[in-house]
Amino acid sequence: MKTVVISGGSDGLGLEIAKTLSLHHNVIILSPTQQKLKKVAKQLNTSYQVCDVTNYQQCQAAVKAIKKEFKTIDILINNAGLWIQGELDDNDPDYMKKVIEVNALGVVNLTKSAIPTMKKQKEGTIININSQAGLYAKQERTVYNLTKWGITGFSKSLQSELSKYGIKVTDLHPGKMKTEMFSKMGIEKDMSNGLDLGVIAQTISFIVALPPDVVIPELGIKHIHG
Repeated sequence: MKTVVISGGSDGLGLEIAKTLSLHHNVIILSPTQQKLKKVAKQLNTSYQVCDVTNYQQCQAAVKAIKKEFKTIDILINNAGLWIQGELDDNDPDYMKKVIEVNALGVVNLTKSAIPTMKKQKEGTIININSQAGLYAKQERTVYNLTKWGITGFSKSLQSELSKYGIKVTDLHPGKMKTEMFSKMGIEKDMSNGLDLGVIAQTISFIVALPPDVVIPELGIKHIHG
């Protein structure tokens, strides 16, 4: 049984991952919203920590609390993320900043906080939930692609940096998924050819179950008709 930490774990893909992995592992979900976290954690029988990943001190505090309770951090899943679209000069500057902080800085903050524990263990797995947007360019996605291409480079650099400590890094690039990310922002989008969240969760479950000396550095996954 491994200790698994999931950012953005109270909603969408993060919730589905937590639901799948909690059947066989100790799962801790992170989110800035305590009320929702508490409700979801009770439903899934998981633990939780209130944590805004854009705040480095909160990331450190969450990791400290998790280590105190569970002794280890075996798997870190950086899942928290925000969507933004539109032509660059039409994007709201404040929201642009928020997206960059959550999608990019948040991954850096939480990963940096967890690495010392994994180094002491001499093993661990970091899974960054990236996107096909981290591989390909598309108009009206400038800010979103900025963050996702950034995570692609971040993951590749970490892979060589951490391998000597027995820490594995997987950069996961899903295509369009059946989430409420668009509808919550009032964006109408046909999601019928999107990936079922359960497929992504099972893929992550497979990665988690790999032997310590086996790593999948990068994995793209999308619907055949997507």
